[in-house]
Amino acid sequence: MSLPRPRPVSLRRLEFGALLLLSLTASASAITSLDPAAVRAAADYSARHRGVSFLAIQDGRTLLEQNAKTPHKIYSGTKAFWDLAALAAAEDGLLRLDERVTDIVTSWRSEPRKAQVTIRQLLDFDSGLEPEFFLHESQSGDRDTAAIRARMVAEPGSAFIYGPAALQVFHHVLKEKLRGDSPTHYLERRVLHRLSLGSQRYLADRAGNPLLAAGWILSARQWAKLGQVVLANGAPIVSRNSLEQSWRGTAANRAFSLGWWNNRAAPDGREFDFEQMLIPKWQNQNWHDACVCRDAPDDLVACIGSEGQRLYVIPSLHLIVVRQADGGSFSDAHFLRLLLGRLPR
Repeated sequence: MSLPRPRPVSLRRLEFGALLLLSLTASASAITSLDPAAVRAAADYSARHRGVSFLAIQDGRTLLEQNAKTPHKIYSGTKAFWDLAALAAAEDGLLRLDERVTDIVTSWRSEPRKAQVTIRQLLDFDSGLEPEFFLHESQSGDRDTAAIRARMVAEPGSAFIYGPAALQVFHHVLKEKLRGDSPTHYLERRVLHRLSLGSQRYLADRAGNPLLAAGWILSARQWAKLGQVVLANGAPIVSRNSLEQSWRGTAANRAFSLGWWNNRAAPDGREFDFEQMLIPKWQNQNWHDACVCRDAPDDLVACIGSEGQRLYVIPSLHLIVVRQADGGSFSDAHFLRLLLGRLPR
């Protein structure tokens, strides 16, 4: 009995290529395209509440753009860039996020609670260190030294305490780990250059230490590049496994990790204004089961800056939205419901 002749390799490759193309096409068509009228309604709501720029990009296509090339303060949106540098430093073998800070800050070894703190806890704001908001001031003498001397006001891992002190301690740790290079130069080389972004407004203190908690000025188009990193699973900065640490949350605040807020508790979580919750003292904040919007996908993540600065990313929709403002009242949940067509206009 004669055996059937094998088909040419080139034909098998063509069939595989066709199947791959069909698969990719099916995947792309599965993305729910936003209703242009809903996008416009969200942009109009933003503008009515002192919004100054708006940008919506879905699957690489610009849906709506308003004043998106004008630089504007992003306030705490700055944090996520430094956290991305921390993830890069871990991948480069410069540090381990779960190592004790006392490996560098030896003065903490004599204080039982400080001796337990890890680098990750500094970045997640659950180290127990007091916030020290005065470090935001541009005339600070030496932010890093002041932050290292800050009091411990809670057990490590037990409370979410949002403020600049923990990040300034991280800056000192990274500076020591770099052994001669500066954290700012590392950030620019390892993160910003790969995003086609240049030097930023660092608000250095008298000792030359940049403020890690805030200070940057970016256009909506520039800020959206960070959203593209999320949609690309970390490329071209870090691996997918590294970036996904930003969506874990912590026992102290499930809705925050490494500079990013998440919507993991949706649809059954407690929906409230995160920016407003940050105003009271940390002891009076309640982050239990927090979510940004119950009607938004649970894979939504966001950078949240004071006075209404927002970068939203929804990977399941291949969606990036930037909203910048000059203060005013603003509801993330209402905005997102309008954007996703889940409210009457």
